[in-house]
Amino acid sequence: MGSNDSEVALDLVPWLKVYKDGTLERIAGVEVVPPGLDPETNVLSKDIVIIPETGLSARIYRPNNLAAEDQKLPVAVYFHGGAFCVASPAFPCYHTSLNKLVAEANIVAMSVGYRLVPEHPLPTAYEDSWAALQWVASHKEEEDGKHEAWVKDYVDLDQVFLVGDSAGANIAHHLALRIKESDLDQNLKILGIGMIHPYFWGTNPIGSEFTDRLRKELVDRWWLYVCPSDKGCDDPLINPFVEESPDPAGLACDRILVIVAEKDILKDRGRFYYDKLVKSGWKGKAEIMETEGEDHVFHIFNPDSDKAKSLIKRLASFLNQEKETPVDVE
Repeated sequence: MGSNDSEVALDLVPWLKVYKDGTLERIAGVEVVPPGLDPETNVLSKDIVIIPETGLSARIYRPNNLAAEDQKLPVAVYFHGGAFCVASPAFPCYHTSLNKLVAEANIVAMSVGYRLVPEHPLPTAYEDSWAALQWVASHKEEEDGKHEAWVKDYVDLDQVFLVGDSAGANIAHHLALRIKESDLDQNLKILGIGMIHPYFWGTNPIGSEFTDRLRKELVDRWWLYVCPSDKGCDDPLINPFVEESPDPAGLACDRILVIVAEKDILKDRGRFYYDKLVKSGWKGKAEIMETEGEDHVFHIFNPDSDKAKSLIKRLASFLNQEKETPVDVE
């Protein structure tokens, strides 16, 4: 593969370049750190294999000072961002962020290592994430010798949350819709979804997309690379409100927190999602938080900033709402 600019078909600096021969060069998001004890947060992590046949894995986190006889904790099944083609649970920025979230919220978290585009075209990321959720639910069944000790010993499986940033928030949305139509709905109760800077999009611009043409075109091109379908940016995978999209009233959870950032080109999609959700027939409670002066997933890249700490605190508070708290249902 050459490096001449004339051979580049899609330049998504600083993340990746796609060359005219189809070759992908990942520039960032490829760095990895090992699991273990984080001395700053006193959070312990380890890597696990969920499905050996496909290589589906996850990195699981828990507070280090837990004993098996302690009260069991909520679990956040986490889906990382990266536009379906970048990053992993072992990416240093995500590893740091999960350590901080687990410490702040006093929960167990499982960061899913779904397979990436283009080596594994969509819907592989969704199917891997679904398989990870099924694996979590399997721990409610009778012990068969295959249960993960950290899930069995430390997790309250009646307090399950889905959390994701960017593409991961998109995944969480689709899983919550799928649960309602599956047998999993009988076995696993999802209390809530935490959506950080959700990756939703559409062909027709809304909000700041009218004036920010450069970034609108960039997100268009990125999605068309990730999912080259004849539906383009109105594919139901990326646009949850086109006619073919499932009704959001079918979301299988009681609460949703949508977090957006003022300078993020995706912010208007996040606001639109929230607005449509509260006006739909969904019977849960939706909340929205906006961070002023910040851009997409800023908390991942600047985790020690005051605003990143505020975001994590808000998310932690959302994850710690008592499951007995009633939700108004007409």
